[in-house]
Amino acid sequence: MIDFFIGPFANNEFMIKALVAGILVSVVCAIAGTFIVLRGLAFIGDALAHGVLPGIAAAVLFGFPGIIGATVGAAVMIGGVTLITQRSRLSSDTAIGLLFVSMLALGVAIVSRSGSFSGDLTRILFGELLGISWSNIWLLLASAIIIGIVAIVSARPFMLLAFDPEQAQVAGFSARKYHFLMLVMIAATVIVSFQTVGTLLVFGLLIAPAGAGALLASRIGTMMALATIFGAFSMFTGLLVSYHLNIAAGASVILVAAAIFFTVFVVKNVSARRAPGVSEGAHG
Repeated sequence: MIDFFIGPFANNEFMIKALVAGILVSVVCAIAGTFIVLRGLAFIGDALAHGVLPGIAAAVLFGFPGIIGATVGAAVMIGGVTLITQRSRLSSDTAIGLLFVSMLALGVAIVSRSGSFSGDLTRILFGELLGISWSNIWLLLASAIIIGIVAIVSARPFMLLAFDPEQAQVAGFSARKYHFLMLVMIAATVIVSFQTVGTLLVFGLLIAPAGAGALLASRIGTMMALATIFGAFSMFTGLLVSYHLNIAAGASVILVAAAIFFTVFVVKNVSARRAPGVSEGAHG
């Protein structure tokens, strides 16, 4: 029984690398995902996860590192959304939606020019969790440290913007400046995570663990801690499922993360419904 859980990692270096990378991705996604959930920025998170596709596709096509293309794609998305919302009366959701579909279509068009269309698209969308390198892991570690520092330094304005935007302005925090900084942090998370779980699945890792954490906690620090735990557990369990059942690792991880969220949701709602009855019975 122990070998079932430990064997895949003890006997295969690629599984160890996948787990280490997955835990680091869980940390950065927990940090960014908590603010996405609190600020109601799920749409921009999804758009950024898919909006980097043309940049990655172009980089792959011309032989450049995918992370460079992802950075360019994210910059275009953030710059485009900012420009459209500031220079027109259109809402940010409209700008995000327009850029989202445009960038996604452009990415597919670019990838279709590649001689290995199917393989390239699969790698970009679903990542290469089982083929991650130590250099990627060091990059993830550095990114986790930087994103963590940004979150700590900007914690107060981020929290005020999430719960009381007017108080944030009174306290002297620029809503526009810190909203932009938050978008950059989300984009950075997507950029460093896509090689692990892909652009299609990174959104699930941003939302599901953080959403489950938000259902169980009211303090941001506790939410992030729970999101990290749920994300890391999803990585460990998803990798085991992938190894033993021979299915895609990235998809397995996201399915476990989604299962955790829905389990927490159901248990919390059932508990909330039973609580009044228990209380009335005690008084009766």
